[in-house]
Amino acid sequence: MVKISVLIGSVALIGFIVWWFFGKHETAAVAATVAKTGQDAQVVVSGGYSPETVVLQQGVPAKLTFMRKDPSACLDHVVFPDMGINDFLPQDQAHTINIDTTKPGEYEFACGMNMFHGKLIIK
Repeated sequence: MVKISVLIGSVALIGFIVWWFFGKHETAAVAATVAKTGQDAQVVVSGGYSPETVVLQQGVPAKLTFMRKDPSACLDHVVFPDMGINDFLPQDQAHTINIDTTKPGEYEFACGMNMFHGKLIIK
């Protein structure tokens, strides 16, 4: 009976790990705040990115402001590979990145080690 319980627990744990790391996790997209001078969105960096998905309007100047609260070295950089951006994020300080919104599309961003991800949607 103990062996069966351990087997069931092990299978459940393996299933959870597979779901956690490889499953699709849908998150709500947050639209940037639009003003006359442009648009701005805030992203908190703490064990990942919150929000994970930011929506920007095409053709409107945009700024993403990252506030890194996490002390880990993994999250001390944010990389937008399709935009050629690789910026250092100082801890407990706001860091603003100007985003080119001339081309619509979905652009991934990640930490320096490519372990934590986010998405930027320009439409």
